[in-house]
Amino acid sequence: MPTVIPDIAYALIWLWIFNPLFGPINIALDTLGLPMPGWLADEGTARFPFVVMSLFQIGEGFVILLAALRGLPREYFDAGAVDGAGRWAAFRYLTLPLLLPWLVLLTFRDVILTFQYTFTPSFVMTGGDPYYSTLFLPLLIYEEAFDRFRFGPGSALMLVMFGLSAAIIVGLYLAFRSRGYTGDV
Repeated sequence: MPTVIPDIAYALIWLWIFNPLFGPINIALDTLGLPMPGWLADEGTARFPFVVMSLFQIGEGFVILLAALRGLPREYFDAGAVDGAGRWAAFRYLTLPLLLPWLVLLTFRDVILTFQYTFTPSFVMTGGDPYYSTLFLPLLIYEEAFDRFRFGPGSALMLVMFGLSAAIIVGLYLAFRSRGYTGDV
């Protein structure tokens, strides 16, 4: 569900959840007699809500992998069962190699999205504060280019981010280029 909710609405929901006065997390902590941190107001705990938010964004990958699992050729698993492969051997030697192209695709997509994901939540929820603890690279690029009108440093930061993501993707491509199911076996 969080992958179909607009990013701004999703950030506002988490802003309410981590509200230090009226948020359900702090109300539950107060009910249990535990200390109530100022989640987004304290630089020591300001990144924790972003980690929790990212954990709820992984459902889309599971749906893609479920579709990939449904599309695996049943004949390979039948042949593995005839050859005496147990559940672990079938998973290790059949399922994982056949799913590898899907896993690589999801890894490429996640590398690209990782560099963009933090912009909207940090812009909406904290604006990079407290004490720049939630000033992630996309928000820094935005602030340099559009708040301070320093387009040169903003575009240089964007090129660094692009180069870093391209280097990671090329490295992953080189590591995984000759593995997996190609469909014509």
